[in-house]
Amino acid sequence: MPRRTATMLASTLMLIALLCAGVFIPVPYAEMSPGPTVNTLGEHDGEPVLQISGRKTYPADGNLNMTTVRVTSADYRMNLVEAVYGWLAHDNKIVPHDTLYPNGKTEEESTQENAEEFTQSQESAKVAALKELDVPVKSWVVVSTVVKGSPAEGRLHAGDVIKAVDGKAVKEPADVADLVTKHEPGENVVFTIVPAKEQAAAQKEKRPARTENVTITTRTSNDAGEKRAIVGISAGTDHTFPFTIDIKLADVGGPSAGLMFALGIYDKLTPGSLTGGAFVAGTGTIDDNGKVGPIGGIEMKTVGARAKGAEYFLTPADNCAAAAKDTPDGLTLVKVDTIDDALDALEDIRSGDTDALPSCKAS
Repeated sequence: MPRRTATMLASTLMLIALLCAGVFIPVPYAEMSPGPTVNTLGEHDGEPVLQISGRKTYPADGNLNMTTVRVTSADYRMNLVEAVYGWLAHDNKIVPHDTLYPNGKTEEESTQENAEEFTQSQESAKVAALKELDVPVKSWVVVSTVVKGSPAEGRLHAGDVIKAVDGKAVKEPADVADLVTKHEPGENVVFTIVPAKEQAAAQKEKRPARTENVTITTRTSNDAGEKRAIVGISAGTDHTFPFTIDIKLADVGGPSAGLMFALGIYDKLTPGSLTGGAFVAGTGTIDDNGKVGPIGGIEMKTVGARAKGAEYFLTPADNCAAAAKDTPDGLTLVKVDTIDDALDALEDIRSGDTDALPSCKAS
């Protein structure tokens, strides 16, 4: 065989081998890409996203779209060819697998966590919107989660109302951790609670709820933080609303739609249109007090929003620098830190005073 032919054959075989390696050898990466964007003022799968009963509502036009990010599943193993293609593609982002699924988190665990965060974001969105409208909301501290294998397992349950710890009244979720960590590991702490079932029954029967005391022995924390006494729960807030607000949106997880849900609720409960007919999209977590927090995948969300037709994108202040590095043409980024900032920006958009909008700048 001539030397040139042999060299070409060897090179071809080498190339085939490299391609096969690229296809069959997994790499520790995952992919993020733009996901669906849904108008909180409109319908999804044939029914209104926001359904409010027991209170007068008003027609709302325009768009207040929440945005999402698609990610590869926890058990998907990307190959080298896919990773290289993702790195070269403008609309995708390749990240280390552990960024999305830390500590070996499974797909089931991730889905459950995202569902819980989504539910909490809906509750906070309702509270933030109603507070903005000066509508009273009753709130109380509850057990959000109980860590498996912890001292609290089987003693406290998700949904239990925490009235006091060691006889001291609890008003905020942070109070629980503050009171527990006053103990040394191995000491007893007394929770005064209303069990979740008793709370539901008392509300249904419109009677005072019966409390009970639960004594739990603390143990030493085993996380990366300072060693302290713990019982193995996280505390959160539950609410009773003066009328019914349902958010009908399946197959979405995580907390990042909170801001847009809050604005959609506010719009439906007030006359006129927040957007003035403009197409506004956005993202951001929200807490009960209307504080907007950062989210992941901001670059994917701006791309998805613009592809859908968005003109303005409400951007959490802490995400502004990343979003401004590669803003899609025709999309104006608007920096917001609170729901008040978002409402002020929407007023500027309605009035056409877009020069007054707080903009995002690349660092």
